[in-house]
Amino acid sequence: MHQFGVREVEKLLRLPRSTIRALVEAGFVTPARGPRNTLRFSFQDLIVLRTAQALAAAQVPARRITRSLKELRRHLPEAMPLSGLSINAVGDRVVVKEGASRWQAESGQYLLAFEGDPAAGGLKVIEPSAEPIERVLEDQIDAGFDLHEAGRLTEAEAAYRKALETHGPDALLLYNLGVLLEDMKRKSEAIEAYQAALNVDPSMADGHYNLALLCEELGKAQQAIRHMAQYRRLTAAKK
Repeated sequence: MHQFGVREVEKLLRLPRSTIRALVEAGFVTPARGPRNTLRFSFQDLIVLRTAQALAAAQVPARRITRSLKELRRHLPEAMPLSGLSINAVGDRVVVKEGASRWQAESGQYLLAFEGDPAAGGLKVIEPSAEPIERVLEDQIDAGFDLHEAGRLTEAEAAYRKALETHGPDALLLYNLGVLLEDMKRKSEAIEAYQAALNVDPSMADGHYNLALLCEELGKAQQAIRHMAQYRRLTAAKK
């Protein structure tokens, strides 16, 4: 059975690492552990993660989300069926369609659908369409991410910086640039990128976490303590 690392989950579901971590800590999913104790997610975990995040964003009570997800997981296949799979949460029902069959689980008020095969890189989340300019930015961020993953770091940096020139400051774009600069051992520049990301979105928990570690490594103890405290406050608020 195919399993997915955290980076794959971030890319497929477009969820920040802090959200994934918060949903795991809340007990919505229990991923396996791989080499070096890394998290490994199943196909079922991906579906449950995205549904949990969507229902939480719709302010559905935690107990109700837990009941819905328990029922959802009980019926989900271990892998994407050949007949396809579509999940929609509408009103007070979660409707799952697998081929010609359908079933329901309790949920909250949100419209959401999944289609495709994540093992082939094709898990599609269908939500209200974004503005065209947002879609262009997302595509550019994805292009930079793919170059980074492929080890083409200089090209990835060029892609991110071009996107910044075109669209201006964006929290996720700046965060990804910070991760890239860290991998390129340009730690002072990485700190600047993370700080710029937090200037756009102070609630980005992962930005505070990465910045805290970098500041500690570079001997900036006071800043490290401040950002780690902010990270803990933000992640605690999501539980």
